[in-house]
Amino acid sequence: MKKHDFYQHFKNFAARGGIIVFFIMAFEVMIMISPFAFYFYSVFNPMLHWLGRYPATEWLTTFFLPHMILPPTLFLKVIRILGSILFVVGALSFTACALQVYLGKIFKWGIADKGLYRIIRHPQYLTLGLWGIGMSILWPRFLVLASLSLMFILYYFLAKDEERRMLNQFGEGYWRYMESTGMFLPRFIETWLSVPLQLARASALKSVVVTLGIPIVVIGSGFLLRQVTLNSLPLESSRNVTLVSILPEDDVLSRKALGELFPASDAPSNLFFLKADKDYLGYVMPADYVMQGMIANTGDEFHLHQHHNTFALIADWVLNPFDHLRRSPSAQMAAMHNADPVMARRHHCSIGMNDPALQCDTCPYRRIVFVEVAHDGKSRLTKKGLFSFNMTRTPVSFIDVNTQTGEIINAKQVEKATAWKDVPTPAI
Repeated sequence: MKKHDFYQHFKNFAARGGIIVFFIMAFEVMIMISPFAFYFYSVFNPMLHWLGRYPATEWLTTFFLPHMILPPTLFLKVIRILGSILFVVGALSFTACALQVYLGKIFKWGIADKGLYRIIRHPQYLTLGLWGIGMSILWPRFLVLASLSLMFILYYFLAKDEERRMLNQFGEGYWRYMESTGMFLPRFIETWLSVPLQLARASALKSVVVTLGIPIVVIGSGFLLRQVTLNSLPLESSRNVTLVSILPEDDVLSRKALGELFPASDAPSNLFFLKADKDYLGYVMPADYVMQGMIANTGDEFHLHQHHNTFALIADWVLNPFDHLRRSPSAQMAAMHNADPVMARRHHCSIGMNDPALQCDTCPYRRIVFVEVAHDGKSRLTKKGLFSFNMTRTPVSFIDVNTQTGEIINAKQVEKATAWKDVPTPAI
């Protein structure tokens, strides 16, 4: 009996530990923009660097969906919106189901068979899973998918164990309840989806199918989405430089800027900080793009973790999937203080263009942040190759340029780190 109790406590501890690991990974983005970022990364960042040191694990620290770049296709926009919906709906539904269960225990209501429990035996785990999927879309690091897979596996076996205990406690009543409901989904859907498990008749074989199948599906989906993302990016290349537009509509400006900066294939570039034998990725963005600190340390105003509006940024990130990437720090603060965001943005223009005749929405000036991409091979890298797993990306400089004329009004070299120092940040 004592051995059984120990085994039960161990399983419960492992399952609870699984969800804690997932939320540490997934809520990295929330901690990242808080004043406690560097306390968190003093513990978490060494693990990221350890994973990035080996070819077998370096992919875990990379991203599979756009996070800094506005989704360039309808499909990727739908995925991003779905992430916010699943995050909010999953969190609220999980809370409601948890209250139903724990209040039922307090007031001794018996088997929980009302609400979602009328059609699903484990809606808490379902809603927790939806919450987790939403979170992995909002912070799409492969490490989050790996921890989500672990959570799914642990909670599947915990649910099976709970059902065995409920059968022992409630007997025939719980068996009838099981016959009329699905485990995690409505019964008719679950019957169709569980065909592979039905082929594996032995209990041990079913466990193997679940243990291997979950990470294959979850992590495999991440690799598929990453490939879709890379194929969708608005990339423009010339010589050893590839430009990617943060805003999809800036693709035309990127093409024009390349033509102005590199007028002829044999003409020397006036970008003195770019070396001919190196490969570079340039991010084209509005000069006050809010998340440029993830690419390079371009100024204190883009150190989001040093600001004191963490909850406003988190709410904006979840509830405004695309606008939060277009909203500058000055416009964000203006909205919080009921000031005119247009005037605030123009007054705090990062390149000093306080011109009443120049509208921010039609401004031809863009900031291009250059990152050197180092690799082991000798061949020239362009376009998608610059985002490969085994690349080392080092910030070099940024310029503020008139994309219509090619006039560079500001050029500055930057430190070889982002605003978050050496923390692995998104490349897309």
